[in-house]
Amino acid sequence: MTTTHSVFEKIAIIVSTLDIDTISIERKETLQPLIDFIQSKANDNQSIRINFICTHNSRRSHLSQIWAQTLAYHFGISNVQCYSGGTEATALFPMVAETLRNSGFEIEQLSQEANPVYSIKYAANEHPVIGFSKKLDSEFNPKSGFAAIMTCSQADGGCPFIAGAEKRIPITFEDPKAFDNTPQQAEEYTERSLQIATELFYVFSQINC
Repeated sequence: MTTTHSVFEKIAIIVSTLDIDTISIERKETLQPLIDFIQSKANDNQSIRINFICTHNSRRSHLSQIWAQTLAYHFGISNVQCYSGGTEATALFPMVAETLRNSGFEIEQLSQEANPVYSIKYAANEHPVIGFSKKLDSEFNPKSGFAAIMTCSQADGGCPFIAGAEKRIPITFEDPKAFDNTPQQAEEYTERSLQIATELFYVFSQINC
């Protein structure tokens, strides 16, 4: 039986509206290997390391990392460490930070270079997620015993082998980048963020610990 923990109020309101009934049976089957990985680690009281991987580590992989860390905390699932990486490093896309800020996350930009570092907080007394673009094998990321979640089809196809990964699980999302510099940009980034949040809410809601 999991015990929920308190995230920031605006995030909590969004979490309360997530509807797992919108997830298709086929999509739930796609998510099941991640559920199984987390549950097996929880059963053995082991660290649960999840590395979300996309091509540029700029959009979907960050949204996934941050929502996963947030929802693991929400459901009181301990020993979860979420990471993200890319097949190349670029920068966390500013609209991602704006979308998360609008969802109630407290975000502080810690540096001003081309690939800035962000502090992303989801709860008052929890360590923030440190967000910046990096390659999947960065020293910032785990070297072994992790699940590699392939969040885009390009990275999934281009990286058939992830060194150190205990499991490699494709859970791909459509790229909101297609709507950059259009009137639909903010709406589409919000929609993708909420889809990712809904699916990860379902994943962590299935864990018994």
